[in-house]
Amino acid sequence: MKTVIFRADDPQTPKKAAEIIRSGGLVAIPTETVYGLGANAMDEAAVAKIFEAKGRPQDNPLIIHISCAAELERYCHDIPDSAYLLAERFWPGPLTMVLPVRDCIPKRTTAGLDTVAVRCPKTAVTRALIAEAGVPIAAPSANLSGKPSTTTAAHVLHDYGTDGRIDAIINGGACEVGVESTIVDLTGARPRLLRPGGVTPEELRALLGDLEIDKAVLEQISNDTVVRAPGMKYRHYAPGAEVYIVTGSSEAAAAYVRKRFTDGDAVLCFEEELPLFDGCNPTAYGKSSDVRTLSAGLFAALRALDRPEIKTIYARCPEGGGVAYAVGNRLKKAAAFRCVDAEAEL
Repeated sequence: MKTVIFRADDPQTPKKAAEIIRSGGLVAIPTETVYGLGANAMDEAAVAKIFEAKGRPQDNPLIIHISCAAELERYCHDIPDSAYLLAERFWPGPLTMVLPVRDCIPKRTTAGLDTVAVRCPKTAVTRALIAEAGVPIAAPSANLSGKPSTTTAAHVLHDYGTDGRIDAIINGGACEVGVESTIVDLTGARPRLLRPGGVTPEELRALLGDLEIDKAVLEQISNDTVVRAPGMKYRHYAPGAEVYIVTGSSEAAAAYVRKRFTDGDAVLCFEEELPLFDGCNPTAYGKSSDVRTLSAGLFAALRALDRPEIKTIYARCPEGGGVAYAVGNRLKKAAAFRCVDAEAEL
């Protein structure tokens, strides 16, 4: 069976895709963050297909996607007031909340946890699909496990082809945000950031008044650690090459790379730095002066650099808060938190 490609602007797409979801199939769905690989979150056999198709570790929980905040009570219990505050401010949008899960969501979806990660995506065709299907859709990012995430339908096609490994892809164009959703755990005494994304720590603190940062955001954690949300352990978002973050000024970073550059190396940098890295196989993923372009362009650039001849990638990473914090997190995950201070090495 061939993989079917649906257009997001076709009024029949939600109905056709919902039929696949209800029958236990896999549909790659566009969201404002990245493309997800979706299945009926309440169907264990369908969810198992996600893990098999992606090569995803079984202990990595999935996010369930709902069409509106009113559906929270169906799948979660003991929901704090803070969840409704966040939903009113940021849904539909790039925010996922971890909440106590009801028994109707199978353990395979939650990786055996008593909590579930849930969000309401901004993309209209995907919310219409969820409403039409009448079930929450479990959907991790649609990339093969560990590889750079998918931000276009072409990326999904690259990873899975058209030979029916997945049943359908909804082509909704390029993703607006470009990195996975922010995840905040609301089950403890204090809200805890498990993964940064398009909703920033500053925005969360402004609304909640408090926010802890989980260790997994700041450093590589053990693969034996039990986690409450996806993207917290294992090497993620990575091309086949070894990635190293090079910090310091643009000039110091360029000097550091030029001293070490050999065939098989490449540079991932800001557009403003391209002249400095001329001759060092540079690829720009956005402008340092506009961090939203870095967020939107990061995974496409990492995919462009995922070639057999490239063995080492020297990457430039934005610093600071806001969306830069999320971009930096993804790059550091891709690099397994390997960072070099170019200023200190000169």
